Amino acid sequence: MAEGFEKQSGMKNQEGAGKGRSRGQAVNFLFTMLLFLAFVLCALFTVLIGGKVYENINRRSQENFTGSVALQYVANKVRQGDMEGAVRVRTVDDVPVLELDSRIEGGNYVTWIYWYDGSIRELFFDPADGLGLEDGLSILECSGFFVSQSGDGSLITLSTEGEGGGELTLSVRSGRGGAEDE
Repeated sequence: MAEGFEKQSGMKNQEGAGKGRSRGQAVNFLFTMLLFLAFVLCALFTVLIGGKVYENINRRSQENFTGSVALQYVANKVRQGDMEGAVRVRTVDDVPVLELDSRIEGGNYVTWIYWYDGSIRELFFDPADGLGLEDGLSILECSGFFVSQSGDGSLITLSTEGEGGGELTLSVRSGRGGAEDE
């Protein structure tokens, strides 16, 4: 009888050990799956946050680009047209206009750079043509562009408004322009 009892209790111990192993394997599997799920969620949040950071950097870059490109474009135009008395600021229909005179093949031409209808515009024309502000070509959209000239005509100040706006002061080097009003 003792032998039968030992065999019977040994079988119960083996069955209990088998159930314990199954339960342990289930806990290990569940822990592994929860760890994997946590990893996937962390990776997903990292990608989402990284995307938002990229959007912010891109937006700021675009804003800075718009403001600096506008100022540099006009500054280069002033440098190109910087001849004796050829650069001046005037007011046309209550709009400040940067006016650059040029002589090409015996003819006199004028370039106007100004802000009109939500964008910086440029108009290159013969003054005898009678063109106006609405005839200029849109160069770059921006919230505002202003140009002014010092009293002695030696400095021209350019400024843009809105996101990424800025200011730039240029020295007219080849001569003194004069501020005029039409």
